Amino acid sequence: MTRSPYRSAPLAAALALTLSVALAACGSDQTAPSASSTAAAAGASTTSSEPCPTAPLDVVVSVDQWGDIVSELGGACAKVKTILAGSSVDPHDYEPSPADAASFAGAKMVVVNGADYDAWASKLAESSAGAAPVVSASEVTKTADGANPHLWYSPTAVTAVADAVTAELSKLDPQAASYFGERREALTTTLKPYDDLIAKIKAGASGKSYAATEGIFDYQAEAMGLVNKTPEGYQRASANESDPSPADIAAFTTALSEKKVDVLMYNTQTEGSIPEQIRTAAEQAGVPVVDVTETVPPGQTSFEAWQDGQLTALAKALGVST
Repeated sequence: MTRSPYRSAPLAAALALTLSVALAACGSDQTAPSASSTAAAAGASTTSSEPCPTAPLDVVVSVDQWGDIVSELGGACAKVKTILAGSSVDPHDYEPSPADAASFAGAKMVVVNGADYDAWASKLAESSAGAAPVVSASEVTKTADGANPHLWYSPTAVTAVADAVTAELSKLDPQAASYFGERREALTTTLKPYDDLIAKIKAGASGKSYAATEGIFDYQAEAMGLVNKTPEGYQRASANESDPSPADIAAFTTALSEKKVDVLMYNTQTEGSIPEQIRTAAEQAGVPVVDVTETVPPGQTSFEAWQDGQLTALAKALGVST
């Protein structure tokens, strides 16, 4: 989906006879948005049955990884429109439609990821919603362009974005400030299982190792004290959007076959023979494989449910009791 420096670029057919099929960078087999993203895209509140004390604010969010969180924070006091909700479109390649421009033009607030992940949204916010405050995950976390953009996998980024969104909503509508404060407290409660799982894995598995077919999970792994054992050549190739060499692939499969890695993090939204070969090597070696996705997958009802499911699977793979 995204072709950022931390996404795997398409792999060349010339890798070897057994590596003849290219890896599509962040290719997704998603065909439908999640339930929460659908509600956000329709401009609906997903979390609060409490009436809004004032008229709801129109909020535009660039991608669905943040759309559900913003909808929870806004409750009945925000009409949230997520532009790329459950879409397989690469945010880097996305061409906003006139309808998108109209949504930005009517927005009272805009939320983007930043870090060169959804640059079109930042540009559209500047050109079509110049008076609207923009909450950028990369700005509130001081993440530079070119760095790993998958900030929704960072627990500190989730907290920072939630705080920034609540602060801006309260400034925009002071009469609803107490309501937004309650929604922020409610999100903290909702995220407690997520925070608890991260803490349990950190306490029970810090220092254990992982390797990953893509770097989407790295922020969360770092928060839990896991050690990245993905071969450096493979990591460099992904970071530079270049083709991993046969030696890079061999180093990866060898590390798995020799059980130098405790768990493999596998992005199920990436297609191609290379990740499949890596997964097969892990399975044959008895290395646990944990499936992760870049976007909220179909069937999930919320950001929390999505993350909790993955973290529970990771805890089990690492032998951590939940």
